[in-house]
Amino acid sequence: MADTVAEAVAAAHSTEWAAVLAATARVAADLDLAEDCVQDAYAKALTHWREQGVPRRPGAWLTTVATRRALELRRRDGVVRRKLPLLIPDTPASVGVFPDDRLRLVFTCCHPALAPEARIALTLRLVCGLTSGEIAKAFLVKETAMQARITRAKHKISQSGISYRIPRPEELPERIQAVLDVVHLVYTAGHTAADGPELTRPELSRRGIDLARMMRLLLPDSAEAAGLLALLLLTEARRDARVSGGQMVLMEDQDRSLWDRALIAEGLALVPEAVRAAGRFGVLAAIAAVHAEAERWEDTDWPEILGLYDVLLARWPSPVVALNRVVALSYVAGPDAALAELAELADGPALATYPYLASTRAELLWRTGRVEEARAAYDEALAFTGNPVEVAFLQARRLRTSS
Repeated sequence: MADTVAEAVAAAHSTEWAAVLAATARVAADLDLAEDCVQDAYAKALTHWREQGVPRRPGAWLTTVATRRALELRRRDGVVRRKLPLLIPDTPASVGVFPDDRLRLVFTCCHPALAPEARIALTLRLVCGLTSGEIAKAFLVKETAMQARITRAKHKISQSGISYRIPRPEELPERIQAVLDVVHLVYTAGHTAADGPELTRPELSRRGIDLARMMRLLLPDSAEAAGLLALLLLTEARRDARVSGGQMVLMEDQDRSLWDRALIAEGLALVPEAVRAAGRFGVLAAIAAVHAEAERWEDTDWPEILGLYDVLLARWPSPVVALNRVVALSYVAGPDAALAELAELADGPALATYPYLASTRAELLWRTGRVEEARAAYDEALAFTGNPVEVAFLQARRLRTSS
């Protein structure tokens, strides 16, 4: 029974954390207080559910316990009088648009008064429920430094009186891109887990898609909101084919009958609108669409993908985009041409510890027959890779160089 309850609490943490915290923040009017109350609710669940049984709606039970605790503490300690309020009365602009507490929480975390790295860290902590250690690993910093960063961000929200609401229409332009970026990162954190025994964290991927759908409803005329949702849907469609028997499977080897055709159809329908403004997510969605439309790996239109990466790199220069372009180039001009461009990327500090740089080099070297160099590149990639499924994949690829 104890194991069953622990599993139920863990499952509720994975699926309900954001909703419970967002609802509690609306009542608590303070993020620190809300987080404390939610953590207390989860702790109580371990005891109460063992005695009374797991409730039919765990999220509702946790929300009730957390919000009641927040109201009790506010009445007892006068938190509202001592702190600048997070919660303000809903204005006509924020009522009836899409009043989801989770989306309000994301907009609060992505306020322009916060530094970009603070927005991301705060969203991963509050919306995704990641620990400070998990976030620190993703940022390649010490856990104590990440804890301090998150604490400073929450204090700035409290001290600046940042409102817990969806912005008014005139405020949206300066907030949209930051929110879309963070929602994309939430999905990415689930698509390839930084830590843990599995390649993915499906609950984070689902949360990212849910938030992207909310943004699409909130901003029906935004090409970038359409682009983000299209990108996530087309990426998620391949999820069941990415792992087989516990082993990671490259796209070229995936069983495409496992791809979710319903998600692909939904994503493809959004692409024409997404590319209208040629925004970053629109271009990425177009690249994903080219992959989705290929019935076989051999049918992939690599010149089209390379052209789209050229557009992306010209408008949004990024070492990671450049690396992905190199992969596309290898299927158009050959691995030797790709290796020549990869050498220029490797000289920069931005990707010095990025495992996909080394693994890409290893694959390109293997394709050119430079076996010993490929083995060394696989060793370098393994040194920077933390996910055990990816580690096993790289070890298997490296094993080819020893035969």
